[in-house]
Amino acid sequence: MATRMMLRGAEPELGSEMMAQVQREPPNPDPLQRRCCGCVRKPSSRKAKKKGIFWGIEVAETLQWRGWELGKEVIKHLVLKNVHEKTQKLSYRCPSTRFFITVFPQPIALSPGMSLTLPIIFRPTEKRDYEDSICFQKAEGEFSVALRAVLPRPCLSFPAAVQLPLCAVHSAAETTFTVRNVGDLITVFAWETPSPFYMIPEHGVLSAGAECTIKVLFQPKAAAVCNVIATCWFGIEEKQKRTMQLRAQAKYPYLQVNVPGEQHTGGQPGKLQDVLCFGSVPVGARVEKCVEILNTSVVDAPCMIERAKDPLLRDHVFSCDVSHAVVPAKGKLALGIRFQPQTVGEHSTDYFTVTPTGCLQQTVLKMVGSCKGPLVSLHQSSVDFDWINLGESSMQTLKISNVSDVSAYYQFDIDGRGSVFSLDHPCGVLEGTTTLVLKVTFCPAHPISYHRRVVCLVHHQGPLYVDFFGTCHSDTTKPAILQARHLSWYRTNTVRGLTFYPPDILSVMLKDGKLQMDEKRALMLLPEIPLGKPPKEYTEASSMSEYFCDGISSDLALFPPHVSVSPREHDFGCCVPLHKAEPLPLCVTNHTKGKITVAWTPSHGSAFQVTPGSCDIPPLKSSAFRVLFQPTQLNSLYAAELEGFAFYKVLRQYSNIEEDATICPPWCLTIKLRAHTYEAKREHFIPQYLLDVPKTFPPVASDTDTYCSALLSNTGTSMITFSMNQAACPSVLVKPHSGHIMPGDHQIFFLSTRPVNTVSQQHTLSLQLNSYPGYTKEIMLRSCAESLLLLLEGGGNLYFKPICIGTSSTQRYTIKNCTRLPMAFTWKIHHSDSKLLSVRPAAGLLQPYEAMAQAWTFTPDNVTKYLLRAAVFVGWESPAPVSPQSIHYNLRIVGEGALGTIRAQKEHLDLGNVLVGNLKDCSMVLLNDGICSLEYILTVEQLITGLCDPKEVCSDPIALELEHSRGTIPARSKAVVRVTVRPARQLHYTWSISYAICTPADLASTKAEQQLLCCIEATGAHPMFRIADACSAGSASGISRLLLWRLLSLDTLNEYLQRDPAPSELTCSVPTRHSTCLIPPIYTPLLLDFNFGAAPIGSEPALVMLLLVNNGVVPVEWAFLFPSDQKMDMEHWAENADLSPQELHQMRIQDNQLFSISPKSGKLLPGQEEAVQLSHRHDFIGTDHLPVLLKASYGHEILLNFRGVTVEREQRYVNFASSKHLFMPIAIGTSHPPVQIYELYNGSSTTVMFEVQLDSIMTVQKDNYQHPVFICLTPRGEIAPGTTGHIEWIFSPLEARTYLVDVPIHIVGGDSALITFQGEGYDPKATEESATFREVLSPSVLLGSTKLTVTGQAASLSHHRICIGNIPSCTRASRLVFLNNISENKAVVFTWRTGSVKDSEILQVAPEQGVVQPGGSTPCFITLQPSGKVSFYSTDLVCEVYIQESLVQYERSLQEWEREKERQAVEFTITEQDLRAEKKPRPSAGKSSDSAETEKLREPSAVVWKFKTLPPIKNHPVANLPAGHLQRRLLSDKKTSHVWVKPEPPRPILLHLDVTARFHSTEDFFSNFASEFPKYFLPCPSIHQLPFVDGSVDRERMEMDPKWLSLATASKEELQIVMDMLIGVIRGLLENTQFHDAVRKCLQEPIPYFSQFQCEETAKTQHRGQCSTIPSRLSASPDLFTKENGEGKEMSQESSPSNDFPGSWEGPSEVFRHEWLREQKAMMKGQPAFRSLVEMMLENTLQNILVEASCGEVVLTARPRVIAPSPSRRIASPAP
Repeated sequence: MATRMMLRGAEPELGSEMMAQVQREPPNPDPLQRRCCGCVRKPSSRKAKKKGIFWGIEVAETLQWRGWELGKEVIKHLVLKNVHEKTQKLSYRCPSTRFFITVFPQPIALSPGMSLTLPIIFRPTEKRDYEDSICFQKAEGEFSVALRAVLPRPCLSFPAAVQLPLCAVHSAAETTFTVRNVGDLITVFAWETPSPFYMIPEHGVLSAGAECTIKVLFQPKAAAVCNVIATCWFGIEEKQKRTMQLRAQAKYPYLQVNVPGEQHTGGQPGKLQDVLCFGSVPVGARVEKCVEILNTSVVDAPCMIERAKDPLLRDHVFSCDVSHAVVPAKGKLALGIRFQPQTVGEHSTDYFTVTPTGCLQQTVLKMVGSCKGPLVSLHQSSVDFDWINLGESSMQTLKISNVSDVSAYYQFDIDGRGSVFSLDHPCGVLEGTTTLVLKVTFCPAHPISYHRRVVCLVHHQGPLYVDFFGTCHSDTTKPAILQARHLSWYRTNTVRGLTFYPPDILSVMLKDGKLQMDEKRALMLLPEIPLGKPPKEYTEASSMSEYFCDGISSDLALFPPHVSVSPREHDFGCCVPLHKAEPLPLCVTNHTKGKITVAWTPSHGSAFQVTPGSCDIPPLKSSAFRVLFQPTQLNSLYAAELEGFAFYKVLRQYSNIEEDATICPPWCLTIKLRAHTYEAKREHFIPQYLLDVPKTFPPVASDTDTYCSALLSNTGTSMITFSMNQAACPSVLVKPHSGHIMPGDHQIFFLSTRPVNTVSQQHTLSLQLNSYPGYTKEIMLRSCAESLLLLLEGGGNLYFKPICIGTSSTQRYTIKNCTRLPMAFTWKIHHSDSKLLSVRPAAGLLQPYEAMAQAWTFTPDNVTKYLLRAAVFVGWESPAPVSPQSIHYNLRIVGEGALGTIRAQKEHLDLGNVLVGNLKDCSMVLLNDGICSLEYILTVEQLITGLCDPKEVCSDPIALELEHSRGTIPARSKAVVRVTVRPARQLHYTWSISYAICTPADLASTKAEQQLLCCIEATGAHPMFRIADACSAGSASGISRLLLWRLLSLDTLNEYLQRDPAPSELTCSVPTRHSTCLIPPIYTPLLLDFNFGAAPIGSEPALVMLLLVNNGVVPVEWAFLFPSDQKMDMEHWAENADLSPQELHQMRIQDNQLFSISPKSGKLLPGQEEAVQLSHRHDFIGTDHLPVLLKASYGHEILLNFRGVTVEREQRYVNFASSKHLFMPIAIGTSHPPVQIYELYNGSSTTVMFEVQLDSIMTVQKDNYQHPVFICLTPRGEIAPGTTGHIEWIFSPLEARTYLVDVPIHIVGGDSALITFQGEGYDPKATEESATFREVLSPSVLLGSTKLTVTGQAASLSHHRICIGNIPSCTRASRLVFLNNISENKAVVFTWRTGSVKDSEILQVAPEQGVVQPGGSTPCFITLQPSGKVSFYSTDLVCEVYIQESLVQYERSLQEWEREKERQAVEFTITEQDLRAEKKPRPSAGKSSDSAETEKLREPSAVVWKFKTLPPIKNHPVANLPAGHLQRRLLSDKKTSHVWVKPEPPRPILLHLDVTARFHSTEDFFSNFASEFPKYFLPCPSIHQLPFVDGSVDRERMEMDPKWLSLATASKEELQIVMDMLIGVIRGLLENTQFHDAVRKCLQEPIPYFSQFQCEETAKTQHRGQCSTIPSRLSASPDLFTKENGEGKEMSQESSPSNDFPGSWEGPSEVFRHEWLREQKAMMKGQPAFRSLVEMMLENTLQNILVEASCGEVVLTARPRVIAPSPSRRIASPAP
């Protein structure tokens, strides 16, 4: 194919060059991307072309040339590929311009998968853009490829719009997009972006094909929806711009703090907690808890977490590592808070603030916690060893317990190596909630009494004291035994200053009476009577005071010392060489007035010794001792505690004691010694220890001691010696300040200081270890005194908004403790202001740094401005807050009292009609126009009016609910209260809403003055609807509307629908699926039968159209629910497999959809109508029953029993409306009871004969004295298929009671039925007269309802029912009915059909038939002329309506069929075949059944076909029967399956018009309806012979006329001859043009007034002739007015006696002639014929007026026009 291609308009050389490239495809390398400097660089090759597929051909949609130059050709290749599975053939047209050239067109064939490359050459002639296309043709259509050549230009590609994510105000959001240079030139770009958007980078340079990533930054300053345009300028020589739409939205963040877990005390359930409570935390321990920061907004919220600003510098025990975070939108952030307390017993409070970016809102988190330490106690305060002998030892136990859960470090300050008392565990750790039993050993060295008060030091707790005492006896020395009571007496005597006297002196003084004993046997001096002071008692000092106030560590002492030793501590320093250690002189001073003995406890194995071991010291004297240090090892540490006891020498022997109360325990003397033997330049042993020292002293008030403890643990394997340099920091007392620690033990220090001012002071302590300056530890502590400082919110000012007098306003006011100590506060309000002002709480305790919100309540009593003052007194927790040491702060309160009222924006609200049991809400707007906020209470009173019992409805609950009955309205604002009403009855509700202003007294009892606010009204209404109309179609089209109403029980249904629903029916909505049974149990108050009638099998479905009308005032939702609609869907395993016959029957009905409803549900607004179609299919023989629930939401529930009967085609069946019939009540004594009818409907396809069994009637007659109570006038009769038959009855009651009779009605060839007839007789004297005569029309039927139509109905009647009412016999009543053609383009033909011959005699319709044009209407006059029989008249007048087009088509088809029938009767065909072959002739396939006789006359051997002129073959129509049904075919033979069926006439549309009336005798009508009697005209009997409105003649008169009788007896041939003759005459007249012109001229001539051209004589003669005929005509027979010419022969013969009278006119005078004429006129007016004629003329006139009014020619409602005559014109009075 390539060898035959030629270029159009190209040289051969060019064509040969291109031919080589046809089969080659251009390479398509995969481009590589290189990224540098933020830009993506790409090769110059463009991206892959966009391809499309056109009928299996894949080709590029556009072919572009870029970078071309003038004078050069550029070739591009267009590739076509067959992607279809079949070979494709196509051709193409060359481009239309000369700038694009390709190969000369020729057909192309592409196999599946093959491709073709078509070269296209571009030849530019100037610098501009070129566009063209190449078109390809296929059998399926055409497609084209665009050819474009563009100049090089800069072009940037980026999105048209960029949407940024949601952003918080004062935060930032960002996104990126790509800018590509899709042009051919290098370009620069620059962005112009409005705030708050920013582009990064804002400008740059892009090469051709390069791209760059741009970041869009959104930084809003306020919440808004931002939609701005950013402009990008690009280009070098010529600037171009492109815009981009930037969309973003900024919202304010909202953060909340929540503490998950346990609820805070006093918090409300479900409310977020902002208080983080750590509880009690062990000292030094670290506890971490999490709080949640909730972000309830839709944007991410950056926030800062920082500590609340505090003016004081302090150590913070609460900490948080996170200072900046981002809380996700609609999410939360877990924040960890740590609590590490350092001071036991301290309550800590602190605040963290969570602040979103921009400081728009602050959320405060409060943290509280307390520090707990160990709680150690000794089980006994002393250990009594009693007495032992010298050289023995005694052991006792001492229990120590820790009741706290915090571990406790304890230490007994005693060196067991050098003391007579020793413990097995002098120091250790006591775990939480444990008890330790210590063993105390007593090993005396001298026969004396021993007593030592040992302190137990506990870390983070005050010291504990225990007394060890005992007595040692020897063989020679037996001192008095020391007991516990002696210690108690000693402390009391010490306070009283008596212990400085030895026991012997005290005994003498006691004997001399200078001393006395108190009730405790303690000694006391004689009281001084003038002073009257009681003796001093010993009070237990605090443990810290006792520990530090010993006179040694500090200058203070609780009691003066009795014996002192100096020094108490000594450091020998470096003792090298060992033998050159200098002894320490020791001085012991006796401060008592008796001789004492000092005995030192020998310490065996110790390097320290005291000499002498014992010594006596006189009173107030001193004695010298020496302490020898004798080390045994170099490079070692030595430390020890020496113990000695000083006692009165008189106590060495118990016999020296005369009074037990004078015994004084010994005093213990201790000396702490240290030394080391490290050689010079020898490094001391490195100590290994742990030191636990607090950073600050606990806070105290100014000039108050504060204490803390420190712990030094020896973690090494060698002893450690320590020494505190007390002189370096004299402001801090440390005890002990020297000593030693054995390996594994620890030393507890107690530190004390007394800050004097609130300025923070730093203390530096020097701790030297192992007697080496290099092992010195600097301990830094801070102390500060606290002063009372309370922070008042708002600078001590509290402002209240204006408040209504008599009401109160509560406002929160915060006070904060700005110290580290608990502070007690008490508010003091002036007594005169106590009624106006109150605060809660009025007193309390503020923990350190705690802020407390207090509730201040202001209650003004006058309309004025208030300036009040209050004071708060604060003090430390220990003393009273109002003590002289406390201070106070003043608070200034400003408020105003005002008057206020509330009003409603609408004082009256009418909610209209509300569904009973349903909710309806509205908004009540309350307005406060005053300057103060008002707190109100709303009350509601209810009033129910209507048709109800007031006593019954007064107990109903209030049907109105308020969203809130109390609330607050701010000043000059409004509040919306949602009001919800729910009426429980169909009555009128009125609610009066009042309000009262809340006062403090109303909180307990609401008795404030009520003021009316507004009134709300509503009317409860039930959903109501009714059946306004019903019609039938299909197989039930023959059922009249009256019978249909009875079959469907619509009167009963409508009557029940108008009642109030029962309580069980008032469900919230339409129930759908609520049962597990196939037949749901439904208990409804009403059960009705919906009888669809009967029809043969295979008939059309019985259609019933119901018109539902909402006649209520509220919308109603209705639904028809089948049993399947009420059954819940269940799994197959849960279904019950055993089904009852009733369930199987209903399943068959529902599965085959024998009953259907469309629509099954709907909603009707007030006054709205909706048509519902119900149908029953006749697919199965038998009776179908289906319970259907009719449910209205919040309304009635009615169970409808759908019933339909299907019979066999030849089966006779009569459908009885009910098994009980009620006759109209008849008055007893009625001479002529009316005839009443009972209707029977024949639903079968054959005529039905019925017989009434009269046996039971005769029985009733016998029981009533042979009076015929029930008379059946038609005991037997026939009913045509699909029509209604009547059985006439006469009910004649004998008594005023109810009569019942069961009458069997036998159907010949069918089933019989037993019908109960019931009649009621009444006494007319006891009942209102004519009460029953007036009830002839069901009140449920709308006379003018014409909106209900069935599908395909082309016409409708203006009335579906005519009720004539009560009329007398032998009168006429006419009604006008319009037949409307509702079709817009089809004319209809109508024919009226009466039920029976008797109906045709009584009822006439004019016109009986006619044509109605599209959209038009025809008036039809219904004339009822009852016979003389008294009866209840009811008939179904049927109007058969046909589409005129279908009738014309039917007549045309029938004529064709008849012509073909005639042709086939005479036509035969001769077939020339082998005569020798004996074959039977082939019968004609086109023979019809109607030509069967003709075919029999033909010879079989002569049946041949010559022409095939039969019309198209038509199959016999077969009904579309449902699946599962036995299909029946009328033509089953194959030979008869292709016949020309005789056309069937179109089925008419049946319009039913029910005509009802009651015929009365003239006497009864006059007696019962005297006022209506003048409305009716009583004609003469000959009125039946007068012509009707439409010109027709009475049928009886026509039958009696001899001329009509002669026509009736004429033969068929005679009638045909007459008809042919008339047809010829009429046709000749129609074809005669001269006759047409003459008629046309006559119509155009004016009306001639011939009387004007008569002469006087001629007129008189004519007048006489007319007058002469009047009397005879008036006296003639009634046939006078039936003839057009009154001058007939018979008339002239009857009037012969008066023929001579006109000739005698010439004689009498003119007066006599006028008198005679007047008498003749009066005689004529009295004739019945004349009255009948006038009545007919008036009737015709009125009917003509009505017809003209319906056509619009006359406007009956127009105002009458009165034309006044001219004053100058005289009106002559008529001649008499």
